[in-house]
Amino acid sequence: MPSPTSTQLTALIVGSMFFMEQLDGTILATALPAIAHSLHVDTVATSVALTSYIIGLAIFIPASGALADRLGSRTLLMLAICIFVGSSIFCGTAHSLLFLAVMRTVQGIGGALMVPVGRLAVIRSTPTDQLVRTMTWMMLPATLGPLLGPVVGGYITTWLTWRWNFYLNIPVGLLGLLLTYRFIPEVRQPSPPPFDLKGLLLAGGGLAVLSIFAELFSHGTGSPALVSGLLGVGLALLGVYAYHAGRTPFPLLDLRLMRFQTFRISVFGGAASRIAVGSLPFLLPSFLQIGAGLSAAQSGLVTFVAPLGAIAMRPFVPALLKRWGFRTILMANGSSAALVFAMIAAFRPTYPLWLLSLVLTLAGAAQSLQFSAYNTVAYADIPADRMSAATSLYSTMQQIMLSAGICIAAGTLTLLSRLHHNTPANMTDFALGFVVTGVISLLAVPLCATLSPSAGANMSGNTR
Repeated sequence: MPSPTSTQLTALIVGSMFFMEQLDGTILATALPAIAHSLHVDTVATSVALTSYIIGLAIFIPASGALADRLGSRTLLMLAICIFVGSSIFCGTAHSLLFLAVMRTVQGIGGALMVPVGRLAVIRSTPTDQLVRTMTWMMLPATLGPLLGPVVGGYITTWLTWRWNFYLNIPVGLLGLLLTYRFIPEVRQPSPPPFDLKGLLLAGGGLAVLSIFAELFSHGTGSPALVSGLLGVGLALLGVYAYHAGRTPFPLLDLRLMRFQTFRISVFGGAASRIAVGSLPFLLPSFLQIGAGLSAAQSGLVTFVAPLGAIAMRPFVPALLKRWGFRTILMANGSSAALVFAMIAAFRPTYPLWLLSLVLTLAGAAQSLQFSAYNTVAYADIPADRMSAATSLYSTMQQIMLSAGICIAAGTLTLLSRLHHNTPANMTDFALGFVVTGVISLLAVPLCATLSPSAGANMSGNTR
């Protein structure tokens, strides 16, 4: 068994990859106007640089576990880092939007392999009774990505050039490559089952189409026929995949894992919570700037505090889970998350900004505790030989639900706009968007209530 020091080191190495992936996802948004100017295209068109990354991510996340079984965790992680860093270099040298979009898709493939395989490497190398603390260590660097992304991106774009937003991945990636080679254990299945290529085409294709739908829908672009057509095709492909998965002995995404209660509740309870979390990046900036009349600078300062709350909560997660257990923590935290969303919806321009900052800090802390618990207890009852399949399915569901949060929030605003005869969204409309996603997050509470009080006790140390 690895010592606590080695497991924490492994977690921090994987966490640095998460940091790179999360930073890259937020750093680019601030550079889109500069990219548009440099490549001589409209700013709106540059959103393809974000969409293409999501497509690459969606297609290859389902394949991550099966590839790890064949190539080994360390080998695949090193390959993923090389793909991510190599495509970053090409993104930085791009002189056309098409080339940039292609390289961002390749970059998404690297990200799709890094995150779930990294999580798998940590789970496989960590003793069960240390998993809560180790997962907390792993997620700490990842929390810094969204916090630093806008700040770092703005600084680099202003004082250097938007291309250095991509070149920044080079030193981080090279360090991760060295540390992975030195410290991450090589684990592979000695006799892996046949690769489910048909499943990859169906599941990856369906997720890619739904990702395009989510991007177009959230930005209000594309004709109604195109948007609805993409939704129908994406759902149809996933429906065919579900039929396929039930008839093949070794599906790419093994839906039979839902038979494990802790995994099933983590997936569906976490889905309700992730819809709410996914809506925040879409709703909050517009809510503060359009609804509350804040400047972009003021909005940035207010939203800056949410990741700080998440970071502050991390050290207390193991102790809280040991004291109360997964079931109680997830139920209480699910209720508090809905309450926090209601408090955000109730904010008005006449209220002091420090009050909203306090609420967002609490939201960040609640999010940190909630997902640390979900990401750990999901694997409490999964057999060792099915762990790679579990990480693939869990990571895929994460991606779907985060995109669903954007769609639901955008759909709420679109519906309200039509009811108001296409008038611009106002404070009340944004507030209702928070209420809708907050109510959805509340659905996690009755699901988590069905957990056994002793669920994950071997991980949390809770014996009550």
